[in-house]
Amino acid sequence: MASLLWGGDAGAAENERLNSHFSNLIHPWKNLRGIKSTTVPKEDVPINNAGEDDEDDVVDLASKSLLNKLIRQSLVESSHRVEVLQKDPSSPLYSVKTFEELRLKQELLKGIYAMGFNRPSKIQEMALPMMLAHPPQNLIAQSQSGTGKTAAFVLAMLSRVNALELFPQCLCLAPTYELALQTGRVVEQMGKFCVDVQVMYAIRGNQIPRGTDISKQIIIGTPGTVLDWCFKRKLIDLTKIRVFVLDEADVMIDTQGFSDQSIRIQRALPSECQMLLFSATFEDSVWQFAERIIPDPNVIKLRKEELTLNNIRQYYVLCEDRKDKYQALCNIYGGITIGQAIIFCQTRRNAKWLTVEMMQDGHEVSLLSGELTVDQRASIIQRFRDGKEKVLITTNVCARGIDVKQVTIVVNFDLPVNQTEEPNYETYLHRIGRTGRFGKKGLAFNMIEVDKLPLLMKIQDHFNSSIKQLDPEDMDEIEKIEY
Repeated sequence: MASLLWGGDAGAAENERLNSHFSNLIHPWKNLRGIKSTTVPKEDVPINNAGEDDEDDVVDLASKSLLNKLIRQSLVESSHRVEVLQKDPSSPLYSVKTFEELRLKQELLKGIYAMGFNRPSKIQEMALPMMLAHPPQNLIAQSQSGTGKTAAFVLAMLSRVNALELFPQCLCLAPTYELALQTGRVVEQMGKFCVDVQVMYAIRGNQIPRGTDISKQIIIGTPGTVLDWCFKRKLIDLTKIRVFVLDEADVMIDTQGFSDQSIRIQRALPSECQMLLFSATFEDSVWQFAERIIPDPNVIKLRKEELTLNNIRQYYVLCEDRKDKYQALCNIYGGITIGQAIIFCQTRRNAKWLTVEMMQDGHEVSLLSGELTVDQRASIIQRFRDGKEKVLITTNVCARGIDVKQVTIVVNFDLPVNQTEEPNYETYLHRIGRTGRFGKKGLAFNMIEVDKLPLLMKIQDHFNSSIKQLDPEDMDEIEKIEY
């Protein structure tokens, strides 16, 4: 293995100690749905790359999206308010409270209930009547993982398919083959009682000879491969497509070439084809893309989640170095009753070092960083949710989207800063927002060096909140802290 350049024999010894323990940090994981990520390094990639370990830990948008799908297998009820903008404001706005109101085919209704859906989610209540309307209506929808978005557009595809016609009728684009396979699993589950309806994957590695007569009715794939199948190999007749779905639009435009490929595919579709676009976020660039590709749409938007620091008590501890930080952390840990805690580090190097220290002191901890595969990260998060580890040490990989009710304490082992070494306010908000959720009170501790105190004061002023200094040696003061 290459060496972490930490300096001299002492650095080499430290590096060897870290690596000897690191293999114990990743718990056995299940191969979730058999999908492996190719957008992050595999397990056999060396962990001690100095350049990567010292940099802020970042993960690409597609991997984040896949991770959210894996850790939100069941429905989560969105706290967002739903806004509906109809293309024809004078037409009545329908919503449903049960799947029976949609007058679905019995085999589809059986598939929905077999998947564990008892009633429509908040998004589904508004979206499904539009997606299943006659004549078909186009839709642009903002929806996040866990809200039933995939099930909704899969239901639309399965409802429009004629099982007796053996050619592609529905086309779904996803930005990566992993996300395409995830969508395909939902089609297979929901459509398992639709015996004559089949799905095919237009993804890399699925080589279909030119001139092959495709009889599968639903095609799910990535833009590049679908484009190849349609225009080069002449495998798909786009003029016969009845439903076109573009999923993860924000990820799609983040990937070079995908937006142009998607537009080229869309322009070859018939005017009567129903077009559905979904995105977790709607920045200006996503809106511009959506409006180019989806004509005359209804729009479903989510109002932004209002994260608040009102029910979170914030403290800071002045420290000399990371060993000093760790000692302060141990004192706090020994003086407060903790349900579960998340500790945030800015770099992989600090995260690994802290994990080894805590493990050697007998704490049950898990480590989450961007070098792990998406499957591994999902498994570690699930173990933490299940309470198998009380402490999750992580980089910014999980600053958002992980809701664990038992988390009562968040620790910033390093303050979040941007590339100009200024405070990253949004990351700070989402980090300590991991506690104080579900109406509960929470605690946040910031471990900072003296020279970082001005940054913390900027954070305090920005949020107009109080961050109190804590003496880590004063156990009486620590024990008085209450949630």
